[in-house]
Amino acid sequence: MTKADIVNEISKSTGIDKASVLETVEKFMEIVKDSLASDENVYLRGFGSFIVKTRSQKTARNISKNTTIIIPEHKIPAFKPAKVFMDQVK
Repeated sequence: MTKADIVNEISKSTGIDKASVLETVEKFMEIVKDSLASDENVYLRGFGSFIVKTRSQKTARNISKNTTIIIPEHKIPAFKPAKVFMDQVK
């Protein structure tokens, strides 16, 4: 399902025009991205949590040059579904 599909579904089920729904969805995604960029987690009860995880430093190999490189500690965005969500998907 794409963003356009989500906008169409919300528009059909609520009767709100697609432009307003698209603007709302875009704003939601922007707020989630900005929150994660500033190290704030986003919790949506009954759906899940958008969280920032820290990956520790690790050693990797560049096989083509036969060298070892160090990948520094870094942060990545992640999604952790709620238990209700997981039970519904199973």
